[in-house]
Amino acid sequence: MAKPIISVSGLRGIIGESLDPAIAIYYACAFANQLQPGPIVLARDGRGSGPMLAAAIQAGLTACGRAVLYADVASTPTLGVLVRQSAAAGGIQISASHNPAPYNGLKLFGRDGRVISASHGKPVIERFERRDIQWAPFDEIEQVKPIGDTTPRHLELVLATVDVEAIRRRRFKVVLDSNHGAGAGLARRLFEALGVDAQILGEAADGRFEHPPEPTADNLKTVAARAVSLGADIVFCQDPDADRLAVIDERGHYIGEEYTLAITLRHRIQAQRGNVVINCATSRMSVEIAERLGCTCHLSAVGEANVTDKMIAVGAVYGGEGNGGPIDPRVGYVRDSFVAMAQVLDALAATESTVSQHIRDLPQYAIHKTTFALDPSRIPAWIAELEYHNREASINHMDGLRLDWPDRWLLVRPSNTEPIVRAIAEARNEATARALCEMAARMVK
Repeated sequence: MAKPIISVSGLRGIIGESLDPAIAIYYACAFANQLQPGPIVLARDGRGSGPMLAAAIQAGLTACGRAVLYADVASTPTLGVLVRQSAAAGGIQISASHNPAPYNGLKLFGRDGRVISASHGKPVIERFERRDIQWAPFDEIEQVKPIGDTTPRHLELVLATVDVEAIRRRRFKVVLDSNHGAGAGLARRLFEALGVDAQILGEAADGRFEHPPEPTADNLKTVAARAVSLGADIVFCQDPDADRLAVIDERGHYIGEEYTLAITLRHRIQAQRGNVVINCATSRMSVEIAERLGCTCHLSAVGEANVTDKMIAVGAVYGGEGNGGPIDPRVGYVRDSFVAMAQVLDALAATESTVSQHIRDLPQYAIHKTTFALDPSRIPAWIAELEYHNREASINHMDGLRLDWPDRWLLVRPSNTEPIVRAIAEARNEATARALCEMAARMVK
């Protein structure tokens, strides 16, 4: 990677190749120059390159005349809470999310404690590319103030969404795979408050991942095997910045990230009917759950900022993305693995069920995902052909092309950073989902 991957809400790159201290400083300061007056909250996940980037960004922000409230290691959803709690102008999370250890990155948060939208992100990119930074004079350089305990308010908000005593009565035995990311600190306190007997794997936030950090089935095979030997009722698996959660059941079966949102969304709207929002690449489980309960499930373009924009617009009581990221407005407009853990346990306590029993009542679908090479100049003609050959389907262009039938759907999205197309299909069985992706690939000429 010669250049960092830049989007409207942040950047990521490989340390020493496409991401270095100078890039981090210019990007952070371009963001700071766009904000209203006030301090900026800065946090990081557990990656080894995090302290280096934090030191550089602190120097840059204070040189721009911005006070920095430094949270050190904290999860991404915790950063969102801290921004609101401190009435800050914005926040920066140093994290490359699920990318491998050589990567790091920056996620940008507005004063409302959520990832910035495209309308706010585009001017940041433009200023960064111009290197148009306004530095403060010597007598207006600001200071860094450490934040002591970052977790109390976030913990309080999460606990307020569940029946704590009902969970305590179940005496759950839980294994958490934090994989040396940022999630263990708050998770330990959450489990103590819920009366959970918890064992945390990879508790030290030092970025020394014991397996590839994205919480997929292949990456979590050793975790599943170990959890069975520990006799856990459930296994939770976070990504490095703890905004996503995958689940393994009591038998050691990976049920995945899509089920995280389905379980918590159903539990929420059973208690309070209302609009919900998911992105257009998320399982139809949530759509069907909402329909069964007399609620409307709205679709947004892919991306957390797009989901939260839509949630605010329709007054949603819940939302999220199928990558294991539920979003509960009562806690914050950020994907949140702690919301997920507490509310999954609450759902199990309310139904007096195991994980494997609980998911039997959910709609059953299979998702297949693939990528294939396609020159960007050829994408419009290819999409037009896909539409023509599937004109009986419902067609949506909110994010690439989505084709919907009553029992299946196909989404194709050109990558913003590579000459490839991502195809995602869902159907009642794996064979049908795979066939949809293969049909899209055959039309590439």
